[in-house]
This record gives sequence, C-alpha cells and structure tokens, in this order.
Amino acid sequence: MDARLNYFASPTAGKALKYFMSTGRALKESALPAATQELVALRVSQINGCAVCLDMHTKEAAAAGETAVRLNLVAAWREATVFTEAERAALALAEEGTRVADAGSGVSDEVWELAAKHYDEEQLTALVMMVSFLNAVNRLNIITQQPAGSYEVGQFH
Repeated sequence: MDARLNYFASPTAGKALKYFMSTGRALKESALPAATQELVALRVSQINGCAVCLDMHTKEAAAAGETAVRLNLVAAWREATVFTEAERAALALAEEGTRVADAGSGVSDEVWELAAKHYDEEQLTALVMMVSFLNAVNRLNIITQQPAGSYEVGQFH
C-alpha cells in the first residue's frame, strides 16, 4: 500500500509538521506518566483505526518495558485487571474525548471527575492535549492512507 501523500516530500507539510510534531515531543516530556501516555495513544488509535499509530505506539511501549498482556488488553481495558485505577480514568477520558461525535455530549462530568481524582492539573492538561493531538495525527494518517508495519522505535523522536 502506498500513501496518498508523502508528507516528507511536501514543503507545506514540512513547515506545518515541524511545529505540529514539536507538540508531540512536548507532551512526551510532560508530567503524565509515560506508560499512561502510550496506553492512551494506543486506545485513541484503536478507536480511530489508525494502523500506523498502532504500529508506532505498540513498538514504543514495548521498548519502554510495557508487557504484551497490557498492550493486548488495551482494547478491553474495562474488563481487564491489569490496569491501575488512574490508567482506567485516563483511558475513559481518552475514549470519550475521541468519540465526541458518537457521545454527543463530549466528556461526561463523571469521567472528568474520575480523571481529576487521579491526575493533577498539569497532568490533566497533558492528557487532554494528548488525546486531541493523537486524534489529529490519526486523521492525518488515515486520510492519506499512511502504511503501517515499518516503524522503528525512536524513528520520530
């Protein structure tokens, strides 16, 4: 499968993505735990069906020491016993923040309050920005049918 657009060859994409991807780097350096960041990235990408992001975040999480069991259970996190209450709160917020069109009301007060119980304001800010950023990246990749499978750990960091 070939991508519809080559972002690396486009002067317009090069200019825009330089700043856009710096957002991702800043979020990676935030106070939100690294494991939570990767779990959220996986769940958002699963919901959106972004294969290239699933490829990247699965490999990054594994390289950082995440277990195969947890990676494989992200899609069924509600029924899995391997996630902390804080991770569950982040995954719930990520789901509702990604499915805004489906839910109609966005992120519920209940989900927000649960996340606020486990994360301070700086971490919540990073979490909200991360969900939004990932949704945007997913769309960039899905619209242009970016192929998955060849990502190497650290490739974009």
